[in-house]
Amino acid sequence: MTPQAEFREGLDELAVHYKEVLKLLGEDPTREGLEKTPIRVAKAMQVLTRGYTQDPKKVLTDALFEEKYNQMVIVKDIDFFSMCEHHMLPFYGKAHVAIFLMDTSPV
Repeated sequence: MTPQAEFREGLDELAVHYKEVLKLLGEDPTREGLEKTPIRVAKAMQVLTRGYTQDPKKVLTDALFEEKYNQMVIVKDIDFFSMCEHHMLPFYGKAHVAIFLMDTSPV
């Protein structure tokens, strides 16, 4: 996992809330197997929701370049993941994109 410095503000407070969730579920968050679970879950949630703090324009335009090309371009198996806002559970999959590029510059 990434270093602590890369996590957003509120990580420790979020972990406190997850500790309470464990208690409400009838678990003992102080037992050996669960001691570090609240901070792990807090980190995981920040990773899974990091898109909320990213600039979509920057993410989508980082690799733009001009190319004279008259072919179909297919990009397959693009991993994606997000969170279901209704259940706070992750979902993931693969996307495929195809586009026909035509060089429209004058001959």
